[in-house]
Amino acid sequence: MSMTSTGIGKRIIKDLHPKQILLALDEIDANAPSYTLNRPQALRRVFVVLACVSVCLLIIHYLKYSSVFVALLQMLSETIDKPSHYLYQSLRQTGFVELITYAWWTAWHVLGYVLIPALVIKRYIKLPVADFGWRWNNTSQHWAGYLLLLSPILLFVVIAASNRDFVAHYPFYRLAGRSWFDFLAWECLYLGQFICLEFFFRGFFLQALRPAVGANAVWIMCVPYLMIHFPKLWPEAGGAILFGLFLGILALRSASIWGGFFVHAGVAVGMDVASLLKQGNIPKVFWPF
Repeated sequence: MSMTSTGIGKRIIKDLHPKQILLALDEIDANAPSYTLNRPQALRRVFVVLACVSVCLLIIHYLKYSSVFVALLQMLSETIDKPSHYLYQSLRQTGFVELITYAWWTAWHVLGYVLIPALVIKRYIKLPVADFGWRWNNTSQHWAGYLLLLSPILLFVVIAASNRDFVAHYPFYRLAGRSWFDFLAWECLYLGQFICLEFFFRGFFLQALRPAVGANAVWIMCVPYLMIHFPKLWPEAGGAILFGLFLGILALRSASIWGGFFVHAGVAVGMDVASLLKQGNIPKVFWPF
């Protein structure tokens, strides 16, 4: 048993060695569609993809917040000749106003991370959107790599759950422990956002750039992927560097976003459940009212 564990440990360390990472990227570049575009085509592809990424990130960053949603409700209230707080107060009376603001948050991720890139794929790249990671493809062949990413993070979550900042930070939806409906509705919105995120970074971003710059697309993708983690706790932001790198390599190898999604889902739900357990706030009823 110990010899087996030691062997697995040595293999993991070997796989994480920088030389092995570079060899993995070289292996990816030895196959199509890496560097299949000529120079003028490659320059145009890089411009279009990075322009799209920049616009989408700007849209999401400035429009996803609840303050924007509240301002919109105020404007609409005044449009229908009501007090500025009319629509917001109406939503508050439902008891789900915070959950509705997170639906707003998720909706902007759907637009910026999925719909706009899909339009670029259809109109400019002219390939089926399904080819950009939506299929399962070779995900099953790389389950060990995804499990390797997930396991230490879940261990870290268990350890971090005793930290006061962690418990105060998760779940983002403060009423997730009020009822099972609140918890499940929140997790659906949260995990839906992760599907969008995986398509944007490991589907559209990687697969669209690969014919132009090969596996270097992974390094390019890691920069904005790190930056979207800046508002989060520093261990999560710092971990996003390696997390993005390894998820990028696995996404190119598997030609799919689903392994990365399930890793994200495991981490996200694990953090929320660990925090709720620490708070003693696991839901006890299905409906809150």
